[in-house]
Amino acid sequence: MPFIPHTDEDVTQMLAAIGAPSIDALFDEIPTALRSGKLTQVPEAMTEMEISRLMHERADMDGRQLNFIGAGAYEHHIPAAVWQITTRGEFYSAYTPYQAEASQGTLQLIYEYQTMMASLTGMDVSNASLYDGGSALAEAVLMAVRAHKGAMRVLMPKTVSPLYRAVVRAMVKNQHIELVELDYDPASGITLVPTTDMGDFAALVIPQPNFFGVLEDVDALTDWAHANGGRVIALTNPTSLALLKAPGQWGTTGADIAVGDGQPLGAPLSNGGPYYGFMTCKQALVRQMPGRIVGRTVDLEGKQGFTLTLQAREQHIRRSKATSNICTNQGLVVTASTIYMSLLGPEGLKRVAAASHANTRSLLAQLCAIAGVTQAFTGYGFHEAVVQLDRPVTPVLAVLQAQGILGGHDLSADYPELGNALLICATETKTAADLQRYAQQLSLALSK
Repeated sequence: MPFIPHTDEDVTQMLAAIGAPSIDALFDEIPTALRSGKLTQVPEAMTEMEISRLMHERADMDGRQLNFIGAGAYEHHIPAAVWQITTRGEFYSAYTPYQAEASQGTLQLIYEYQTMMASLTGMDVSNASLYDGGSALAEAVLMAVRAHKGAMRVLMPKTVSPLYRAVVRAMVKNQHIELVELDYDPASGITLVPTTDMGDFAALVIPQPNFFGVLEDVDALTDWAHANGGRVIALTNPTSLALLKAPGQWGTTGADIAVGDGQPLGAPLSNGGPYYGFMTCKQALVRQMPGRIVGRTVDLEGKQGFTLTLQAREQHIRRSKATSNICTNQGLVVTASTIYMSLLGPEGLKRVAAASHANTRSLLAQLCAIAGVTQAFTGYGFHEAVVQLDRPVTPVLAVLQAQGILGGHDLSADYPELGNALLICATETKTAADLQRYAQQLSLALSK
């Protein structure tokens, strides 16, 4: 709390009303051995002015780095109006909309968000969001296995983010679901359509763009999966969908489930979060979808209203019947995304995506003109790319950081077969001067 209004007299009166001698007496059931005692390492209290100065000093320690990392979290320009509106009391302090009659504003906002995400992904229905992109992918895997009612295997390309794959493994390993890794073509960087019998599988995950920033052959992969009895889980970057084919249009009949992280849509990087995961699917799978779905209806007087239409989570039904036990709805960040998409509109989002793509292509060309830098893959990309250096990546990144540049993500630990590989990213926030500065500093770092 920013301010506690109770005086000593207020506290004394409240304790007297409940018959307690002191505040400590309210916690007398806690064994002495479990109590921390006095907090001797906590510094003395500071004034509001001193606290404000300290926090500004610590914020300044973060610096103003020129960021080219990406790898699942992207620095985009966020119009000032987005969080100015999002942090208004009506949104900022609103609680879970359990009571529709008291939560019409929150419910309408979620409904608008669902409509936008279903349109963006080309799917029939969207839920009210999930915890983050990795857990959304894990929920999609569980969802596909439930819907299949047979196979306990899911095909997971190595071009899916290593962090996402780790999250999925953690969530499904004790449910006896096997994740079968699919390799990628070392020349193009795309997942190859399997040419051998993969046996029964519940779903194939298709990242678009993949973790290398390369565009997968989504049509061929989608049709292959459907022809072999599996469903398709699309893992997408929402910004890219302003330019690329929507998952609902992949192949002959489209993907079955689409998930991803909504961070690019108005959420700042903010030291790693909070972000949120989005999930959309075809109507046939709606009963398997975790989380909440908000619907629009009319009341007895014919007036428009909004309500929680589907809540297949453990808080509302028997735990064994729940589709998920951890389907946190990141409502505040979803609010920001809804406002962000409303302000930009389809054309604005398309311009953001196009500028990001153009900047990455320009940066890639400048870097590959430096001796000791080569492009890793020949496949088409969006706003990330992999380059290979003639020496270990980590020391080079340290040199760049000393110059105020976050040069990218070192892939050598997760993909040792790529050698000294560096994943770079450029969004619409980078100017021509920013790109040139990075190229100049990288050239200097490699010349030493």
